[in-house]
Amino acid sequence: MSISKTYQFNEVEDKWYSYWLEHKFFKSVPDEREPYTIVIPPPNVTGVLHMGHMLNNTIQDVLIRRARMKGKNACWVPGTDHASIATEAKVVAMLKERGIAKTDLTREEFLSYAWEWKEKYGGIILEQLKKLGASCDWDRTRFTMEPDMSAAVIDTFIHLHKKGLIYRGVRMVNWDPKGLTAVSDEEVIRKEVNQKLYYIRYEVAGSEDLGARIKDGAKSEVEGVRSEDSATRTPRPATSEAPATYITIATTRPETIMADSAICINPNDERYTHLHGKTVYVPLINRAIPVILDEYVTMDFGTGCLKVTPAHDLNDYELGQKHNLPVIDILNDNGTLNEKAAILIGEDRFAARKKIAVLLEEAGALEKVEDYKSQIGFSERTDAVIEPKLSMQWFCKMTEMAKPALDYVLNGEVKLIPEKYINTYRHWMENVRDWNISRQLWWGQQIPAWYLPNGQYVVAKTAEEALAEAKALTTDNSQLTTADLRQDEDVVDTWFSSWLWPISVFDGFKDPENADINYYYPTNDLVTAPEILFFWVARMIMAGHEFKGQAPFKNVYLTGIVRDKLGRKMSKSLGNSPDPIDLIGKFGADGVRVGMLLCSPAGNDLMFDESYCEQGRNFANKIWNAFRLVKGWEVSEELENPNQTAISWFKNRFNQATAEIEEAFKDYRLSEAIMAVYKLVWDDFCAWYLEMVKPVYQQPIDVQTFNATIGYFEEIIKLLHPFMPFITEELWHDELFGTRTAEDCCIVAQLPSIEEWNTQQLNHFENVKQVITEIRNTRNNKKLSPKETLDLSIKQSSDVNYEAYLPVIKKLGNIGNINFTEEKVIGAVNFLVSTDEFFIPLSTNVDAGAELLRLQKEKDYLLGFLKSVDAKLSNEKFVNNAKPEVIDNERKKKADAEAKLKIVEDNLKFLAN
Repeated sequence: MSISKTYQFNEVEDKWYSYWLEHKFFKSVPDEREPYTIVIPPPNVTGVLHMGHMLNNTIQDVLIRRARMKGKNACWVPGTDHASIATEAKVVAMLKERGIAKTDLTREEFLSYAWEWKEKYGGIILEQLKKLGASCDWDRTRFTMEPDMSAAVIDTFIHLHKKGLIYRGVRMVNWDPKGLTAVSDEEVIRKEVNQKLYYIRYEVAGSEDLGARIKDGAKSEVEGVRSEDSATRTPRPATSEAPATYITIATTRPETIMADSAICINPNDERYTHLHGKTVYVPLINRAIPVILDEYVTMDFGTGCLKVTPAHDLNDYELGQKHNLPVIDILNDNGTLNEKAAILIGEDRFAARKKIAVLLEEAGALEKVEDYKSQIGFSERTDAVIEPKLSMQWFCKMTEMAKPALDYVLNGEVKLIPEKYINTYRHWMENVRDWNISRQLWWGQQIPAWYLPNGQYVVAKTAEEALAEAKALTTDNSQLTTADLRQDEDVVDTWFSSWLWPISVFDGFKDPENADINYYYPTNDLVTAPEILFFWVARMIMAGHEFKGQAPFKNVYLTGIVRDKLGRKMSKSLGNSPDPIDLIGKFGADGVRVGMLLCSPAGNDLMFDESYCEQGRNFANKIWNAFRLVKGWEVSEELENPNQTAISWFKNRFNQATAEIEEAFKDYRLSEAIMAVYKLVWDDFCAWYLEMVKPVYQQPIDVQTFNATIGYFEEIIKLLHPFMPFITEELWHDELFGTRTAEDCCIVAQLPSIEEWNTQQLNHFENVKQVITEIRNTRNNKKLSPKETLDLSIKQSSDVNYEAYLPVIKKLGNIGNINFTEEKVIGAVNFLVSTDEFFIPLSTNVDAGAELLRLQKEKDYLLGFLKSVDAKLSNEKFVNNAKPEVIDNERKKKADAEAKLKIVEDNLKFLAN
């Protein structure tokens, strides 16, 4: 192929991706090989590729390509999630643009528009993943609302309901007033916001008229302070000697006072004994509410005086249940005040907050207002402020299912990577709450519950089956028809389909003993984000145990959050998240993949900067330039091989690096794996090996060195392929590496096996590299031309076999004569490598004055360094508390510095004379 000066990724990527697809390299069917399976965390069908997706799918592709090259039957199943809330919002917005309201449509009409939207936009993110190089088996692409997968959801609902694990009841839920649906705890985003804290006076029954007392300047003698959210209650001192005429209670939500059912105090709190059995009046509406006693109230927390609003606070609801308090829900589903509020009916909750503050002030019931910061829950999908709301919902019991799911992780059958998440996982599973699985939407799997005219309900897959169930309940139902039954309007939570994903993608519900589920399940690795560890990963483990009797995967690799260089989470709203497709267009898919992996340790957040992708692109160009260099060599069969030492060294170094990479993959340290490959290629192969063996300009190379180099390059390409699939496939097919058949592709090449290596030779060469580096530093310090040949003397005390490396030292250091000596060489620049001394005679063109200044600076530095090391070693606290290896390291630093100082002082004496 023609060779461009730089790697033209834009000409390569589409070509090879199409080739892989055409030749079905991604396709997997059960066979005799060991399976390696990954199921993709299904992105929302509404989604487009973002930085988190790019990181997650790069990791998955590296793992799947590596398994494929190890000879395993690699199967990566792609697909998308129907994302009920997000998709319905998109469809409603589309309809609004067309002048259509959802309320004007039947359910069937709305769903037809939703499917239209899905067909038009739903595959965008999967097409974008192809740009990244994702080697999914696209023939296996699944969608959580396709018929078979929806049937699995319905069957699961029925199964769990029959077991008594699904029930219907009124509970406090997170309500999204914009999406008009309940959402799970995990779909609520907590944000700190600036608010106001309103101090409101409640008159105690039996006291004088509150307004008159205020006009007379009377002061409250007992004040109780609380916030609507128990987590944000603010302490305020209170003293009392006489009975209270009113109490002051603080809240961030004055619009909810009309829903108050009681004031609560601790029965043991002597400050409030005079309030026992009393009632107080809710301001503005003058409704009497009791003062109740409960040890739930902490006496030393705040002032121990709380208002109870059961309909609009979870803790208040539980307190209200205990004391049989009325539940007064003053909010409509859309967040406006209803008729139970008695005032400001129809007003939005936030508008009502401002207006009620004015009304309270006019009535003399608002004592003061303070600025206040607190955490507020927002809907992840619509960004609306969440409203705690009592609602009739469907729930799935979690306690029974959580225990085996916890055991899988604790006994190591499912490994969480990194392990730091095990304790977090255990805490959640041991304190799990029942799962609210119903959503007030149309897009999704409709709940298979059917209501009878008498209020009873049955759970069944079809109306006909429901009718049979209904008739079996009682003889009174014998005349019922399907027309008498009404199916529940709600759909199940999207996660109720996603938790079945590792089973349902292989049709494990439709056909429990089919070849795919028996071969591919359980899967191997799951790569996902820590924030969905509980409401997806944990639930998949529950479902796997319930329906297959085993966990759905063996390892869970938890990625970090992609943040910008300031540490902020990347998001569209902040404008700090680059478009991944733009990055690929700028740096190439290989460059972006390398850039993401270089900064992504497992489980830790990564501070992303475009410079990492630039580094990845530069790495691709480095590989390309190395290829151009080798391809440009002329080969001679007449020449002898002068590079056997270099060839032998690199073979050992390659084997060592291959073992390092394998170990990193075993522990899922992918960033360390790519760094090991990076150093092997950039430093060892390009900077050292190729420089050692390359022939003199326009001179040929011997055939043995050439063949060894081509062989090493080919092995390097294999190691690189999982990380950089495009450039490696392009190079693999060049005639430099021989003739390839259509099926002989890098994507299925066998990964290099790990062989033994000579540690002593590698250690010796590290000394040689340091010698060459010191020679080059001497040239720079002395401002000597790289073309000027220097002489070198070696006073050796180590066991390094320098004799074997003399050709390398001469070539890379541009050294003429090398001799070994027993004495120091007078009149030479010298340096120390390990315990060996090296001397380079000073030529006449070296500025002696400048050299004196340089040496004096180095001496001063070494003296200062030794002083700091001595201070540490003479510090008894440090010596007694530090680890032995730390102390040994400090002593080694001291010895090295003293040896260098001796050399510097000898050189200063020589120049002074």
